[in-house]
Amino acid sequence: MKQIREGQAKSAALSAAPLLALSQGVARAGTISGDLIGQLRVLEEMKSAISGLQAQIAVAFDLAQRAEQAEAGVPAAERGKGVGAQVALARRESPNRGSRLLGLAKALVTEMPRTLAALNKGLLNEWRATLLVKETACLSVEDRAAVDEELAPDTGTFDGVGDRALVAAVKAAAYRRDPRSVARRASHAATERTVSLRPAPDTMTYLTALLPVAQGVAAYAALTRAADAARSSGDPRGRGQVMADTLTERITGTPGGVAGVELQLVMTDRTLFQSDSEPARLHGYGIVPAEWARTLIRAEEPHARAGTNAAAEQDQDFAVWVRRLYTAPQSGDLLAMDSKARLFPHRHRRFIQARDHTCRTPYCDAPIRHIDHIVPWHLGGTTTLDNAAGLCEACNHTKENPGWTATPLPAETLSADTHTLHISTPTGHSYQSKAPPLPGHRPSRT
Repeated sequence: MKQIREGQAKSAALSAAPLLALSQGVARAGTISGDLIGQLRVLEEMKSAISGLQAQIAVAFDLAQRAEQAEAGVPAAERGKGVGAQVALARRESPNRGSRLLGLAKALVTEMPRTLAALNKGLLNEWRATLLVKETACLSVEDRAAVDEELAPDTGTFDGVGDRALVAAVKAAAYRRDPRSVARRASHAATERTVSLRPAPDTMTYLTALLPVAQGVAAYAALTRAADAARSSGDPRGRGQVMADTLTERITGTPGGVAGVELQLVMTDRTLFQSDSEPARLHGYGIVPAEWARTLIRAEEPHARAGTNAAAEQDQDFAVWVRRLYTAPQSGDLLAMDSKARLFPHRHRRFIQARDHTCRTPYCDAPIRHIDHIVPWHLGGTTTLDNAAGLCEACNHTKENPGWTATPLPAETLSADTHTLHISTPTGHSYQSKAPPLPGHRPSRT
């Protein structure tokens, strides 16, 4: 342990030297405009050098954690779990990104020293260094180091080169070194096909499909033919609009594309009945304008029942229905429910999804996949809303690692009146996660 700490301190001292040298060049003589541009360049170089230092510290932290876990008797296969999440929280990033950052750091420090040197010198930024690491991921340690030596990024090889040209150069070098690995990587890429959805401005979304090139080209060609046929028959819609509508209708099998789904639209009674401007929140998307929400409801015309308790109405005459949740007026929290069951009932899960909206781990906004006890059931945790949190799959597994603890904080101990989760990591650092405010509620401030 002592050797690890000494090595970490020495690494940090060596990496801080370029930062000191760069900082001395911030103030330069010349015109005001020239000085400002010079400062921007130096600060950009300092950012790159800081990224290099963070990579070395992350690797040192990983080694220290593994050593501590070995001393604590943790099996070899279990050591290192949760390290990426701790790195992410320290850098105010999501745990998923923390794993990638730790992987990048290990590749730079242990396998690609010249790329790390370029990062420390300010010749590459963190994103361009990530591209170098990513495009050599399929190579063995020896071949990756050979490509790093061949490209020699620390000599200014990529100065003035765009991202595409950089990627092309790395791919060519990797293919020359090990063409079979590159070919295997291309064939393996087909197994990573997926479909994703993310919000876009103005109540729009990006529906993205990652497909093998043949299927992708075929799907696009089919949509293009449908759009050309519609346009030639006098359809007033634009070509892109026809393609989007055709895609939606063919996937759902319904004109208009919306049927047989539940839209969880959270809004205040003032917005619903009094034309208030307070925006609503659509589960799976985010904040939507009040008028848009009212228009959606008027289009479906579900029979609603207002009240102070949470209520959900479903009319069998409509394929689409809107769930409305009503909250206690003072706290802004959803009304509590209790259960003696070990698993959260369906209504509990709906409430928690509406309250938390996305994963409750700080800086992680991934979709909720698990509704889990904050204090585990086997440790006396109850199946109540106060002891429940919506988490993504990765964060739910991370909090089960040794040294991680999570507890709900009682409302009376907080200055705020929202559900708050306290998370502690194995290093003793703590973080708080507050449920996002529901529409119409303004959290108190101190």
